[in-house]
Amino acid sequence: MQKSSYTIRTMTRQEVNIGINWAAEEGWNPGVYDADCFYAADPNGFLIGLLGDEPIATISVVKYGSSFGFLGFYIVKPEYRGKGYGIKIWNAGLGLLRGRTIGLDGVVAQQDNYKKSGFALAYSNVRYQGTGGGHYTADSGIVPLSTLAFDDICVYDQPFFPDNRKDFLRCWINQPQSIALGILSNNKLAGYGVLRICRTGYKVGPLFADSPEFAEQLFLALNSHALEGVPVFLDIPAVNAAAVDLVNRHNMIVSFETARMYTGQRPDLPINRLFGVTSFELG
Repeated sequence: MQKSSYTIRTMTRQEVNIGINWAAEEGWNPGVYDADCFYAADPNGFLIGLLGDEPIATISVVKYGSSFGFLGFYIVKPEYRGKGYGIKIWNAGLGLLRGRTIGLDGVVAQQDNYKKSGFALAYSNVRYQGTGGGHYTADSGIVPLSTLAFDDICVYDQPFFPDNRKDFLRCWINQPQSIALGILSNNKLAGYGVLRICRTGYKVGPLFADSPEFAEQLFLALNSHALEGVPVFLDIPAVNAAAVDLVNRHNMIVSFETARMYTGQRPDLPINRLFGVTSFELG
Protein backbone atom coordinates (compact mmCIF):
# COMPACT_ATOMS: atom_id res chain seq x y z
CA MET A 1 0.00 0.00 0.00
CA GLN A 2 1.43 3.38 -1.05
CA LYS A 3 2.06 5.83 1.78
CA SER A 4 0.09 9.07 1.50
CA SER A 5 2.19 12.14 0.77
CA TYR A 6 2.17 15.22 3.00
CA THR A 7 1.50 18.49 1.19
CA ILE A 8 1.20 22.06 2.43
CA ARG A 9 -0.74 24.72 0.56
CA THR A 10 -2.74 27.93 1.05
CA MET A 11 -6.21 27.44 2.52
CA THR A 12 -9.39 28.37 0.72
CA ARG A 13 -11.86 30.57 2.60
CA GLN A 14 -13.93 27.48 3.46
CA GLU A 15 -10.87 25.69 4.82
CA VAL A 16 -10.27 28.52 7.28
CA ASN A 17 -13.33 27.12 9.04
CA ILE A 18 -11.33 23.95 9.73
CA GLY A 19 -8.77 25.96 11.70
CA ILE A 20 -11.53 27.79 13.56
CA ASN A 21 -13.25 24.51 14.47
CA TRP A 22 -10.00 22.93 15.63
CA ALA A 23 -9.29 26.01 17.74
CA ALA A 24 -12.71 25.57 19.35
CA GLU A 25 -11.87 21.92 20.10
CA GLU A 26 -8.64 23.09 21.77
CA GLY A 27 -10.73 25.29 24.07
CA TRP A 28 -9.70 28.62 22.53
CA ASN A 29 -13.33 29.74 22.11
CA PRO A 30 -13.16 31.59 18.78
CA GLY A 31 -15.76 34.14 17.73
CA VAL A 32 -18.71 32.85 15.69
CA TYR A 33 -17.93 35.24 12.82
CA ASP A 34 -14.12 35.42 13.15
CA ALA A 35 -13.32 33.53 9.96
CA ASP A 36 -14.47 36.21 7.50
CA CYS A 37 -12.46 38.93 9.24
CA PHE A 38 -9.38 36.76 9.62
CA TYR A 39 -9.48 35.90 5.92
CA ALA A 40 -10.02 39.57 5.01
CA ALA A 41 -6.79 40.45 6.81
CA ASP A 42 -4.71 38.33 4.40
CA PRO A 43 -6.33 35.73 2.11
CA ASN A 44 -2.90 34.16 1.51
CA GLY A 45 -2.05 33.95 5.20
CA PHE A 46 -3.51 30.55 6.06
CA LEU A 47 -1.78 27.23 5.37
CA ILE A 48 -3.14 23.71 5.61
CA GLY A 49 -1.19 20.46 5.79
CA LEU A 50 -2.76 17.48 4.04
CA LEU A 51 -1.88 13.80 4.34
CA GLY A 52 -3.26 12.61 1.07
CA ASP A 53 -6.63 14.39 1.07
CA GLU A 54 -6.98 14.54 4.85
CA PRO A 55 -6.42 17.89 6.59
CA ILE A 56 -4.11 17.22 9.56
CA ALA A 57 -2.37 20.56 10.31
CA THR A 58 -3.04 24.31 10.13
CA ILE A 59 -1.18 27.54 10.72
CA SER A 60 -1.93 31.21 10.04
CA VAL A 61 0.85 33.59 9.03
CA VAL A 62 -0.99 36.82 8.35
CA LYS A 63 0.93 39.72 6.84
CA TYR A 64 0.20 43.28 7.92
CA GLY A 65 1.61 46.10 5.84
CA SER A 66 5.24 45.61 4.83
CA SER A 67 6.90 44.95 8.18
CA PHE A 68 4.79 42.77 10.48
CA GLY A 69 3.24 39.33 10.59
CA PHE A 70 1.28 37.39 13.19
CA LEU A 71 1.31 33.64 13.63
CA GLY A 72 -1.62 31.65 14.97
CA PHE A 73 -3.80 28.55 14.52
CA TYR A 74 -0.74 26.32 14.86
CA ILE A 75 -2.62 23.07 15.34
CA VAL A 76 -1.95 19.45 14.41
CA LYS A 77 -4.77 16.91 14.76
CA PRO A 78 -4.09 15.03 17.99
CA GLU A 79 -3.56 11.62 16.38
CA TYR A 80 -0.85 13.03 14.09
CA ARG A 81 1.18 14.90 16.70
CA GLY A 82 4.83 14.00 17.32
CA LYS A 83 5.33 12.75 13.75
CA GLY A 84 7.06 15.80 12.23
CA TYR A 85 4.05 17.23 10.39
CA GLY A 86 3.78 20.24 12.70
CA ILE A 87 7.36 21.44 12.30
CA LYS A 88 7.03 21.23 8.51
CA ILE A 89 4.02 23.55 8.38
CA TRP A 90 5.64 25.75 11.06
CA ASN A 91 8.75 26.21 8.91
CA ALA A 92 6.65 26.81 5.79
CA GLY A 93 4.71 29.50 7.65
CA LEU A 94 7.81 31.22 9.01
CA GLY A 95 9.25 31.20 5.50
CA LEU A 96 6.31 33.28 4.26
CA LEU A 97 6.99 35.90 6.97
CA ARG A 98 10.76 36.05 6.46
CA GLY A 99 12.17 39.55 6.93
CA ARG A 100 9.26 40.74 9.09
CA THR A 101 8.83 41.13 12.81
CA ILE A 102 6.56 38.25 13.82
CA GLY A 103 4.24 38.08 16.81
CA LEU A 104 2.34 35.22 18.40
CA ASP A 105 0.29 34.38 21.47
CA GLY A 106 1.51 30.94 22.42
CA VAL A 107 0.36 28.58 25.12
CA VAL A 108 2.78 28.99 28.00
CA ALA A 109 3.94 25.36 27.86
CA GLN A 110 5.29 25.89 24.30
CA GLN A 111 7.43 28.94 25.12
CA ASP A 112 10.71 27.05 25.00
CA ASN A 113 9.88 25.58 21.58
CA TYR A 114 9.09 29.02 20.20
CA LYS A 115 12.36 30.38 21.58
CA LYS A 116 14.19 27.84 19.42
CA SER A 117 12.75 29.63 16.38
CA GLY A 118 13.94 33.03 17.60
CA PHE A 119 10.86 34.20 19.52
CA ALA A 120 11.42 36.15 22.73
CA LEU A 121 8.88 36.68 25.51
CA ALA A 122 7.46 40.21 25.67
CA TYR A 123 4.80 39.72 28.37
CA SER A 124 1.88 37.49 29.31
CA ASN A 125 -1.66 38.00 28.10
CA VAL A 126 -4.29 36.66 30.47
CA ARG A 127 -7.91 35.79 29.69
CA TYR A 128 -10.38 36.78 32.39
CA GLN A 129 -13.97 35.60 32.61
CA GLY A 130 -16.91 37.56 33.99
CA THR A 131 -20.63 37.69 33.30
CA GLY A 132 -22.73 39.81 30.98
CA GLY A 133 -25.40 42.34 31.79
CA GLY A 134 -25.38 45.36 34.05
CA HIS A 135 -25.70 49.05 33.32
CA TYR A 136 -23.56 52.02 32.35
CA THR A 137 -23.87 55.77 32.57
CA ALA A 138 -25.70 56.89 29.44
CA ASP A 139 -24.11 60.37 29.39
CA SER A 140 -20.53 59.05 29.56
CA GLY A 141 -19.58 60.00 26.00
CA ILE A 142 -20.18 56.50 24.63
CA VAL A 143 -21.24 56.42 20.97
CA PRO A 144 -21.75 53.67 18.38
CA LEU A 145 -18.49 53.31 16.45
CA SER A 146 -20.57 53.32 13.24
CA THR A 147 -21.30 57.03 13.80
CA LEU A 148 -17.62 57.90 13.43
CA ALA A 149 -15.50 58.19 10.29
CA PHE A 150 -13.65 54.95 9.57
CA ASP A 151 -10.43 56.86 8.86
CA ASP A 152 -10.60 58.41 12.34
CA ILE A 153 -10.99 54.95 13.88
CA CYS A 154 -7.95 53.73 11.91
CA VAL A 155 -5.89 56.70 13.08
CA TYR A 156 -6.80 55.93 16.69
CA ASP A 157 -6.08 52.21 16.24
CA GLN A 158 -2.71 52.65 14.52
CA PRO A 159 -0.45 53.06 17.62
CA PHE A 160 -1.83 49.85 19.11
CA PHE A 161 -0.70 47.68 16.20
CA PRO A 162 2.70 47.43 14.49
CA ASP A 163 1.46 47.90 10.90
CA ASN A 164 -1.58 48.57 8.71
CA ARG A 165 -4.65 46.44 9.50
CA LYS A 166 -7.38 48.48 7.83
CA ASP A 167 -8.92 45.56 5.90
CA PHE A 168 -9.15 43.48 9.05
CA LEU A 169 -10.47 46.35 11.13
CA ARG A 170 -13.22 47.27 8.68
CA CYS A 171 -14.59 43.74 8.96
CA TRP A 172 -13.99 43.37 12.71
CA ILE A 173 -15.98 46.40 13.82
CA ASN A 174 -18.88 45.52 11.51
CA GLN A 175 -19.29 41.79 12.11
CA PRO A 176 -22.78 40.38 12.81
CA GLN A 177 -24.03 40.06 16.38
CA SER A 178 -21.38 42.39 17.69
CA ILE A 179 -21.34 45.79 19.37
CA ALA A 180 -18.63 48.34 18.55
CA LEU A 181 -18.50 51.45 20.71
CA GLY A 182 -16.27 54.49 21.00
CA ILE A 183 -15.85 57.04 23.76
CA LEU A 184 -15.44 60.73 22.98
CA SER A 185 -13.52 63.36 24.91
CA ASN A 186 -13.69 66.93 23.63
CA ASN A 187 -15.36 65.52 20.49
CA LYS A 188 -12.36 63.32 19.74
CA LEU A 189 -12.10 59.54 19.94
CA ALA A 190 -10.47 58.61 23.25
CA GLY A 191 -11.03 54.86 23.16
CA TYR A 192 -13.01 52.08 21.50
CA GLY A 193 -13.98 48.48 22.04
CA VAL A 194 -15.81 45.59 20.40
CA LEU A 195 -18.01 42.90 21.96
CA ARG A 196 -18.49 39.84 19.73
CA ILE A 197 -20.38 36.61 20.14
CA CYS A 198 -18.22 33.49 20.57
CA ARG A 199 -18.75 29.74 20.71
CA THR A 200 -19.20 30.26 24.45
CA GLY A 201 -20.49 33.65 25.59
CA TYR A 202 -18.84 36.83 24.33
CA LYS A 203 -15.38 38.39 24.11
CA VAL A 204 -14.44 42.04 24.46
CA GLY A 205 -11.56 42.85 22.17
CA PRO A 206 -10.01 45.16 21.41
CA LEU A 207 -10.44 47.50 24.36
CA PHE A 208 -8.24 50.56 23.88
CA ALA A 209 -8.61 53.77 25.89
CA ASP A 210 -6.72 56.90 26.85
CA SER A 211 -7.37 56.41 30.57
CA PRO A 212 -8.47 53.67 32.99
CA GLU A 213 -11.72 55.59 33.54
CA PHE A 214 -12.53 55.58 29.81
CA ALA A 215 -11.63 51.89 29.60
CA GLU A 216 -14.01 51.05 32.42
CA GLN A 217 -16.85 53.08 30.92
CA LEU A 218 -16.39 51.30 27.59
CA PHE A 219 -16.17 47.91 29.26
CA LEU A 220 -19.38 48.49 31.23
CA ALA A 221 -21.20 49.72 28.12
CA LEU A 222 -20.08 46.72 26.06
CA ASN A 223 -20.81 44.29 28.88
CA SER A 224 -24.35 45.66 29.22
CA HIS A 225 -25.07 44.43 25.68
CA ALA A 226 -24.22 40.83 26.59
CA LEU A 227 -27.00 38.63 27.87
CA GLU A 228 -27.41 38.70 31.64
CA GLY A 229 -25.32 36.03 33.32
CA VAL A 230 -23.66 34.76 30.12
CA PRO A 231 -19.83 34.48 30.21
CA VAL A 232 -17.86 37.51 28.97
CA PHE A 233 -14.12 37.24 28.39
CA LEU A 234 -11.48 39.97 28.31
CA ASP A 235 -7.86 39.26 27.35
CA ILE A 236 -5.49 41.73 29.04
CA PRO A 237 -1.75 42.32 29.02
CA ALA A 238 -0.69 41.27 32.52
CA VAL A 239 1.82 44.14 32.57
CA ASN A 240 -0.97 46.76 32.45
CA ALA A 241 -1.68 47.31 36.16
CA ALA A 242 -4.79 49.38 35.42
CA ALA A 243 -6.22 46.55 33.30
CA VAL A 244 -5.55 44.11 36.16
CA ASP A 245 -7.38 46.51 38.48
CA LEU A 246 -10.30 46.63 36.06
CA VAL A 247 -10.84 42.87 35.93
CA ASN A 248 -10.36 42.53 39.68
CA ARG A 249 -12.91 45.26 40.40
CA HIS A 250 -15.46 43.38 38.35
CA ASN A 251 -14.71 40.03 40.00
CA MET A 252 -13.46 38.41 36.81
CA ILE A 253 -11.47 35.21 37.16
CA VAL A 254 -8.47 33.89 35.21
CA SER A 255 -9.40 31.26 32.62
CA PHE A 256 -6.40 31.09 30.26
CA GLU A 257 -2.93 32.55 29.72
CA THR A 258 -0.68 33.02 26.71
CA ALA A 259 2.86 34.19 26.13
CA ARG A 260 3.06 37.16 23.76
CA MET A 261 6.31 36.64 21.91
CA TYR A 262 8.08 38.34 19.01
CA THR A 263 10.94 37.74 16.65
CA GLY A 264 13.00 40.71 15.57
CA GLN A 265 12.43 44.13 17.09
CA ARG A 266 9.69 44.12 19.71
CA PRO A 267 6.94 46.60 18.75
CA ASP A 268 6.65 49.63 21.01
CA LEU A 269 2.95 49.48 21.86
CA PRO A 270 1.20 51.80 24.34
CA ILE A 271 0.53 48.99 26.83
CA ASN A 272 -0.80 51.43 29.45
CA ARG A 273 -3.70 52.22 27.08
CA LEU A 274 -4.21 48.62 25.92
CA PHE A 275 -6.91 47.12 28.15
CA GLY A 276 -8.02 44.31 25.86
CA VAL A 277 -6.22 42.33 23.14
CA THR A 278 -8.04 42.14 19.79
CA SER A 279 -7.47 38.41 19.34
CA PHE A 280 -4.95 35.75 20.34
CA GLU A 281 -5.06 34.39 16.79
CA LEU A 282 -4.29 37.53 14.75
CA GLY A 283 -2.84 39.92 17.31
